[in-house]
Amino acid sequence: MELSTEVLLAAEEKMDKCAEFLQQELSGLRTGKASPSLVDGITIDYYGTPTRLRDISNISTPEPRLIVISPFDPSSLAAIEKGINAANIGITPLSDGRLIRIPIPELSEERRSELAKVASRSTEEQRVAVRNVRREANDQLKSLQKNSKITEDDRDDSLDEVQKLTDNHIKKMDVMLSAKEKEVMEV
Repeated sequence: MELSTEVLLAAEEKMDKCAEFLQQELSGLRTGKASPSLVDGITIDYYGTPTRLRDISNISTPEPRLIVISPFDPSSLAAIEKGINAANIGITPLSDGRLIRIPIPELSEERRSELAKVASRSTEEQRVAVRNVRREANDQLKSLQKNSKITEDDRDDSLDEVQKLTDNHIKKMDVMLSAKEKEVMEV
């Protein structure tokens, strides 16, 4: 039984990582509201070293449609601006010599539905990843039973447990997707 528990724990950990990854993906989608997560993962070439924007600046949202980036080193302003433009996230930074302001424009209906499709595609990719984890766990459990390391009953119980984990994670992802779609389609 101990071996099947290890397989279950490993599968659950991998499925949790898929859900976390999806959460990060969805938080990076622009919804018409300013959010630091839109830009904090952007990589900037800082003195020849690729560095995340959040590591070299302070990112805030003083207004619902404005992101303000205050670099710790004012000489990095041009590199930050260049990095944001290179990230191709559909927003243009405005620099005043001390900080960068990023106004978030209103989304068109077409762009909203396009973002909803992107969210749906990302969710489906993670659902597939969870199903692949399920398949791997099931194969491991069947192999353990075939090699007489666990009993058939243990295998069957563990297979049921893996299916429950899969269903729960896919349900959690569907909830994240519907919340994001609602947020994106909100005017």
